[in-house]
Amino acid sequence: MKGSRIKLKAVNVTKIFNDGKRKVTALENFNLEVKENEFTVIVGPTGCGKSTFLYIVAGFEKPTKGEILLDGRPVTKPGPDRGFVFQEPTLYPWRTVLGNVTFGLEIMGMGKEKAREKAMHLIKMVGLKGFENAYPHTLSGGMKQRVGIARALAYDPEILLMDEPFGALDAQTRKVMQQELMRIWEKTKKTVIFVTHSVIEAAYLADTIVVMTARPGKVKGIINVNLPRPRSYTDKEYLSIREKVLSLLEEEVIKSLELQRRL
Repeated sequence: MKGSRIKLKAVNVTKIFNDGKRKVTALENFNLEVKENEFTVIVGPTGCGKSTFLYIVAGFEKPTKGEILLDGRPVTKPGPDRGFVFQEPTLYPWRTVLGNVTFGLEIMGMGKEKAREKAMHLIKMVGLKGFENAYPHTLSGGMKQRVGIARALAYDPEILLMDEPFGALDAQTRKVMQQELMRIWEKTKKTVIFVTHSVIEAAYLADTIVVMTARPGKVKGIINVNLPRPRSYTDKEYLSIREKVLSLLEEEVIKSLELQRRL
């Protein structure tokens, strides 16, 4: 069910990186509204500031100008109201699947039994029942990302931030993980902001697709995806959405390549 209430708002967000030798404007006057319970996907050319924006929402980076509002409150630092799934799972190798999912809950002061109960529920939800005592080195890439999703959901965050979580997976595993993510999202109805380079992935997952310009990143266009789920990769309407995104992206990809050649 799509929400109508604005869950997150980016207001004139600008981010300038300065290493003392040169300044790079990653984002410039970036404005976006994300509705509650919606699955929003951000796409754009390499280096356009997609991940930088996600890091600012998470509180890992501070904007040079502008602000992020979550439920009307300014975001100033990381917090449990935002769950984050990284490009790489970054699991603790010395802890089991169960230990990785309960870790944050224990830090927050949740009792051991309650944390275990909650973690086991999430482990089952992401399809890893029976692997709760396994260590990360014994898991496949897709399984590790399932653990990362369960860990991010353990806090019961207001919003789930996902930074190209399937980018390192092989094509078949990535397809399965997209389907699994939709299954999990249908159960939780979390507000999601998902960053990807893949137009195929964006059209499959999103309620709303945000297309960014080449650096400095701004919103070039927003496409509402009013297609039922589950979606078929060969459906005419799905393919039409892909073409709309590609059409918006084409000019920006060319600009991005030109920027890279100048560096």
